[in-house]
Amino acid sequence: MRRGTVNERRMKCGQANCACQRDPKARHGPYYMLTQAAGGKTRSRYVEAAQVPVLRHQIEAGREFRQQVEAYWSACEHWADAELEQAQAAEAAEKKGSRRASGKRSGKNWKRS
Repeated sequence: MRRGTVNERRMKCGQANCACQRDPKARHGPYYMLTQAAGGKTRSRYVEAAQVPVLRHQIEAGREFRQQVEAYWSACEHWADAELEQAQAAEAAEKKGSRRASGKRSGKNWKRS
């Protein structure tokens, strides 16, 4: 499994008289790059054309894994919410809506001794 993307690039060279400078179809390549985000930074590296099918398979497996993990997290959070609701219902049933022992005190009528 792997995170990232594989992109195909065609590039211009540095020679002024090369056809790639004038014609986009004459650019050099294809070159393949694996791009990944790691630690808040984007990292890219060139890979060989023969490695591209394997990399794409690894990236797809990583995406499927991530989807399964997200589904698992969602199910766990749903279960946790249900557990909280049950605890609140049990607490409310135990209290049985008891009243306050003393009356309400408003800010105007209440004085400190």
